[in-house]
Amino acid sequence: MNGKETRIRPFAQRDRESVIRLWEACDLIVPWNDPSKDIDRKLLVDPDLFLVLVSPAADGLDGEELIASVMGGYEGHRGWINYLAVDPRHRGRGYARMIMDEVEERIRAKGCPKINLQIRETNKAVIEFYEHIGYTDDHIISLGKKLVDDEKRD
Repeated sequence: MNGKETRIRPFAQRDRESVIRLWEACDLIVPWNDPSKDIDRKLLVDPDLFLVLVSPAADGLDGEELIASVMGGYEGHRGWINYLAVDPRHRGRGYARMIMDEVEERIRAKGCPKINLQIRETNKAVIEFYEHIGYTDDHIISLGKKLVDDEKRD
């Protein structure tokens, strides 16, 4: 990892297609969540906590290659992490840790005392990553209720 070549910045509209492709490559998109709507909603609340990690384009041309993303949030009680993704071609280089450190610092700066996140219990590699960077199992059950049905139908 070369910090001079990579940088973390807030999401910009020009990143939309690249972010959605990244989430697809990382199997983060599920039928009941429309990724474009998720982006639109995030941009209404704490857009400064929607981060991307980029590097100069690999082909040497002008532009950037999007390598990682994360959505952070803080609602006044707890912080939240969603959509942490690192391009599978760039894993193992410390990028997930780098972007997590940045989003955690930004959430902490808002006065947040604790960050929560949700992981499917079958996703053992992701659980191990988060445990490695200090997250622990709170032994709680996560419940949800849909207020809007975003599921795509043909």
